[in-house]
Amino acid sequence: MSTARASAPHLPWRSQLRQGQQALLQRFEQDADVAALLHQQCRLVDDVLGAVWKEAAMPPGVCLIATGGYGRGELFPYSDIDLLILLPDRHDTVLAAQLERLIGLLWDIGLAVGHSVRTLAECLEEAAKDVTVRTNLLESRLLAGRRALFHQFSDTLARAMDGPAFLQAKMLEQAQRHARFHDTAYNLEPNIKESPGGLRDLHNVLWIARGLGIAKSWNGLAQSGLITPGEARQVRRHELFLQNLRVRLHYLSGRREDRLLFDFQSALAQQHGLSDTVRRRASEQLMQRYYHSARFVSLMNEILLQALRELAFPQQDTVQKLNAHFRARNGLLEANSPTLLQRHPAAILEAFLTLQQHLELKGMSVGLVRNLWRVMKLVNSDFRHEAKHKRLFMAILRQPAGITATLRRMHRYGILGRYLPAFGRITGQMQHDLFHVYTVDEHTLNVLRNLRRFTVPERAHEFPLCSSLIAEFQHQEVLYLAALFHDIAKGRGGDHSSLGAVDARRFCKAHGLPREDADLVAWLVESHLLMSGTAQKCDLSDPAVIEAFASKMGSERRLTALYLLTVADIRGTSPNVWNAWKNKLLEHLFHATRRLLRGDSGATDAELQERQRQACSILGRYAIMQPAFQALWEQLGTNYFLRHDSQEIAWHTRLLLTHINTTKPIVRARLSPGGDGIQVMIYTLDREDLFARICGFFERMRYSIVEAKVHTTSHGYALDSFLVLDESDKSVRYRDLLSYIEYELAQQLESVQAVEEPSQGRISRQLKHFPMQAEVSVAPAEKGSHHVLSIVAGDRPGLLSRIAHTFLQHGVHLQTAKINTLGNRAEDTFTISARGGKRLSEATLKKLRAALSRQL
Repeated sequence: MSTARASAPHLPWRSQLRQGQQALLQRFEQDADVAALLHQQCRLVDDVLGAVWKEAAMPPGVCLIATGGYGRGELFPYSDIDLLILLPDRHDTVLAAQLERLIGLLWDIGLAVGHSVRTLAECLEEAAKDVTVRTNLLESRLLAGRRALFHQFSDTLARAMDGPAFLQAKMLEQAQRHARFHDTAYNLEPNIKESPGGLRDLHNVLWIARGLGIAKSWNGLAQSGLITPGEARQVRRHELFLQNLRVRLHYLSGRREDRLLFDFQSALAQQHGLSDTVRRRASEQLMQRYYHSARFVSLMNEILLQALRELAFPQQDTVQKLNAHFRARNGLLEANSPTLLQRHPAAILEAFLTLQQHLELKGMSVGLVRNLWRVMKLVNSDFRHEAKHKRLFMAILRQPAGITATLRRMHRYGILGRYLPAFGRITGQMQHDLFHVYTVDEHTLNVLRNLRRFTVPERAHEFPLCSSLIAEFQHQEVLYLAALFHDIAKGRGGDHSSLGAVDARRFCKAHGLPREDADLVAWLVESHLLMSGTAQKCDLSDPAVIEAFASKMGSERRLTALYLLTVADIRGTSPNVWNAWKNKLLEHLFHATRRLLRGDSGATDAELQERQRQACSILGRYAIMQPAFQALWEQLGTNYFLRHDSQEIAWHTRLLLTHINTTKPIVRARLSPGGDGIQVMIYTLDREDLFARICGFFERMRYSIVEAKVHTTSHGYALDSFLVLDESDKSVRYRDLLSYIEYELAQQLESVQAVEEPSQGRISRQLKHFPMQAEVSVAPAEKGSHHVLSIVAGDRPGLLSRIAHTFLQHGVHLQTAKINTLGNRAEDTFTISARGGKRLSEATLKKLRAALSRQL
């Protein structure tokens, strides 16, 4: 051995590995043969491992075994290389040292090795304890060492395999894995390996089939009669597509990456020969193909696991007739005849309705599911125009239970998109609005699920108001139809709310809904963004806002329906968008509007007096009587009492009784009584840079301001109220945190130094790959001399500070602010004026718009 080889023995093998990997990449770029690549990648690593093992002169009694995906003969470019070093029953410290040097050498070569060192007895012990180990050892190949020991290992594992127990363990493992992804394949950045409908669902079927001794491949499953040869070819085609995506992901990222991140979607689409069209990006076309494959994989996973379960746990048939077309066999819905759906297409919808009506059933039989998939094309224009079929579909929506599960099942089997072609067009459609994390179809079904959840008595504690309202709502199917149609026109161009309303009205008319219900469905679809926009952008303390909103409602039934749909819609966009602050805003808007619609005029004077009366009552509990705070209230003015509720008024009053003419800033903080966040009160002599300083302080703390109420007293003091949320999910001691805010913010407000420049934080990945054009608009407020400034932009650190600095530079005074962050999208609304509450000039507004557009 040369001196260089002795000092750096890994270098020749490292070079061999890199050259081989580069050659495989070049070949794949030419022919895109993913099956060949995965096999050749294994061969390359096999050769290197074999040579290293031989050079290391390992004892002949030790085996080097490939396990997991590598053992299966499928090695992705940057996947871990799973190895088992199988030892004789006895081993010594000399062998342990040899193995340690060997593993270190493999890492030096550039092999990402995941290894275990065990005896045969230890393998059996670990496999018995952990289904993951048992699965990993199921697919093993001998790479080097004593063949007799390997055969003993294989035979012993096979004899120890308890097929039925293995099936149950793998089914539980799959359910837990799916739950981590919220049981959906339709995330915008799915994990191509682990998500429902991903490669792992295919592996699971073959592992269980192998554990039961039935088959080791898709062709083997076809030969066993569990699937047809045509279905086996379809499965393999979708598997190759997913494998192709995963290989390209590894190459694009230069690491083991199994998530279809936005960073790679456009490049992947280009590699698949896709290009942008007028309506859809190339990446959207690619992802729609992915979701199509994921849906088919999920379907075959469901069919085959159910078939394998029946083989693993055979039982004597128990058959019960349900109606003229269907029966229950061992708790599963089954057609009375294998050709029923072909002969009586109405039975397609009847199957789902029958399952709804018999909640004791566990699901549909394998034969019925497979047949539904095969006959879905019978659901065509003629089918949709049949009066009988329309009645069946409406009956599904009117059942007391099982609506969400049934529509999800119809979607999974391809029936829903055939019956509602517009829904079929949004299946797998991406949403790049920076706050939806699901495709349009998945979001729609989530909204429907949320509405149904309100009807479940056991869930009433989650949203008590929604639960009580929906329990009294007549014709609940109106709400479910509004949920199905509210986003159905996305991707067509134009206003999806208006286009969807046309579709909804046409559907309702065709399905015989009463005129009143049809009007309500169409109105809900057209107006489904109205309530969230009003609650999150407008000053709800202004009676004029409530009056304007109430006039758009027209009736309490419409208000109730829109409130229920709005809550369900916001909660269906993302697991992280809903919070207690949004809940409080919507509830406040609902109650205030309902009072108005019921005849309570809510005149400004009466509203003001009521708030003051309630605040006095609260203060009385602290033995604070009106003479003590009358001087303070006289300085506050009418607008203050209209902008704050009685709880806030009482809190501010208690804190400021002895500080009316203070020369130092007063800062007080408390946990928000409404739930999420911290309420902060600031009282100080007014100054131009006050809002900019406050914004900078909270952004440095990584807290988000979601609401600001800015008020100037008649004697020149600013009395500002902020609601802030912690976006970092860090664990804190709130007593210490509140004290920190009170002390440090007061110090900041006493400072005479110039305001710090806003931070230039990094934008999110989604915003980087799907940038949005900032929208800045200014309109006169409904009354008075103020203007309403609306900003829609991609959210990023320092955004609010940049806006505050722009206000400062242009002499803009803030009255109120609603800071609404939806994922990576900011929709902020400010009520602004010139100093002293005067109207801003047109010249100033023009400069302000231009400056904000540049900043954003």
